[in-house]
Amino acid sequence: MNTMTPIRILLAEDEDAMRTYLARALENAGYEVVAVDRGTDAIPHLESDQFDLLLSDIVMPEMDGIELAQRCNELSPGTKVMFITGFAAVTLKASREQPRAKVLSKPFHLKDLVLEVDRMFGTEAAASI
Repeated sequence: MNTMTPIRILLAEDEDAMRTYLARALENAGYEVVAVDRGTDAIPHLESDQFDLLLSDIVMPEMDGIELAQRCNELSPGTKVMFITGFAAVTLKASREQPRAKVLSKPFHLKDLVLEVDRMFGTEAAASI
């Protein structure tokens, strides 16, 4: 039995159905997820709490995912970043501005998302999917 503290993920996704879908898949894989619907709502969480991963859509109202990742780097430098996006041009911008961040392009299977997160942390939670 794994008694380690679960890996904590801050999920920023403005689309309700997608946010629910992603959070559920990650929770089912054993991750602890805090989900918000915009980048500006993620900032207070980054200021007051510790997260292992920021999983963010890139195109969102008020503050895009790249700007959110830059704030995350300032507030919580140990937090890894993974972007999700449906826009190829945005993927290039993200890769240029956040070179250490992983970019996952929509559409993707939930299994692929969980596998990528597992890979980032060297866990094997995806084996049960």
